[in-house]
Amino acid sequence: MSHTQRIVSLAVCAAVFIFSASASANPFEQQLTNGLRVIVKEDRRAPTAVHMVWYRAGSIDETNGTTGVAHLLEHMMFKGTPSIGAGEFSRLVAAAGGRDNAFTSRDYTAYYQQVPKRELERMIALEADRMRHLTLDPKEFEQEIKVVMEERRLRTDDRPTAALSEQTHAVAFQAHPYRVPVIGWMNDLEAMTAQDARDWYERWYVPNNAYVVIVGDVDHQDVFRLAEQYYGPLAARSLPTRKPQVEPIQAGIRRLVFKAPADLPVVLMAYKVPVLRDVDQDVDPYALEMLSAILDGHEAARFTRRLVREQRLAVSAGVGYDATARGPGLFYLQGSPSAGRARAELEAGFRAEIARLVRDGVSGGELARARAQLVAGEVYKLDSMFAQALEIGQLEAAGIPYSKDRRLIEKLQAVTAEQVQSVAQRYLVDDGLTVAELDPQPLPEQLPEAPRRPSVTIRH
Repeated sequence: MSHTQRIVSLAVCAAVFIFSASASANPFEQQLTNGLRVIVKEDRRAPTAVHMVWYRAGSIDETNGTTGVAHLLEHMMFKGTPSIGAGEFSRLVAAAGGRDNAFTSRDYTAYYQQVPKRELERMIALEADRMRHLTLDPKEFEQEIKVVMEERRLRTDDRPTAALSEQTHAVAFQAHPYRVPVIGWMNDLEAMTAQDARDWYERWYVPNNAYVVIVGDVDHQDVFRLAEQYYGPLAARSLPTRKPQVEPIQAGIRRLVFKAPADLPVVLMAYKVPVLRDVDQDVDPYALEMLSAILDGHEAARFTRRLVREQRLAVSAGVGYDATARGPGLFYLQGSPSAGRARAELEAGFRAEIARLVRDGVSGGELARARAQLVAGEVYKLDSMFAQALEIGQLEAAGIPYSKDRRLIEKLQAVTAEQVQSVAQRYLVDDGLTVAELDPQPLPEQLPEAPRRPSVTIRH
């Protein structure tokens, strides 16, 4: 074993030791009679608590014509109940010395507060109140839908790389709802009504479609008692039947060119890949995680070393992959070519690096370093109570039991160089590839007249 390999091996062992010590307090769980699951992890390191409520409802559950309603309702959840006025929720959390927020994804919507532990009961009472008694005032809706439309303009329409990603999903997926943006299409937002938001709330915001995650300096029995007191009286209701939504098999490369005012061109290559479904039996998602770390996990990773520093082909080059999702997965390669280099050259550079890995494989030291990076990243999440709660919630949202968290790290550690080479060979192929290019147009201040709207060209 080389000196570098010994250092990396020691780093992995240290990370696993930290994991074992930090994770010694396993979560406790109780399910209320109304179907609400309450998951509690005791962590005594600081006198605080994180309280999160997760609803299994995201943009994946939306239908055409009401895209963006899941995110819109997230905003409306702060607009009051008969007992709490509009905007009062966050003010009460701040007055308690805490912080709060919410986020919507393709797979879920989640709300959280982090407060001194003595204020936890108040947070549970507030969340239980809006789980069932949201006001959804039409006047508040009219104001908030304007906020969401402006958010879309600022975060997507006026950000070329975000718009490129949005268009990539719309082309990569033809049938699956992952094709639509979480924030929704602008036309749907313009046509949305308060009744659309109410219908979504009534359909999905029920205790039997939610779970509560609490991490902090608490006693789980006390938390279960509080959950029964405040969440227990909320009635369960029948949920809509979720039908299978399977994306048809892609049988050839797809391409699009997106034109928008921007500083730099961008190349985005998205490959169809599997995600985690069975923690114990799956192999490929773990190997894809390792492949991502080998290509772009650190400053000495392949893309940065070869494409940016050695070849000077790109000013940036990275990889994206998330193994936990309710829907299908994508493995992304993204970068911007250096000045004087064409987008086609960067695409060729990405392809050459993948071909080299498929041909020559992965060295032992390279694999060990990537393994150390991944395992340490998973372990160090335990330093934060919020990160622990987030990890539990996201695993459950994807249908992965949080109790399998240690097994996830064991499986990552067991990935071999041959498995990494194999997933690159089988999945990073043209039949499952969508290539998107950002063709930068002159910025507004450089134009003699008002800029044109972004345009998209799609080629199959």
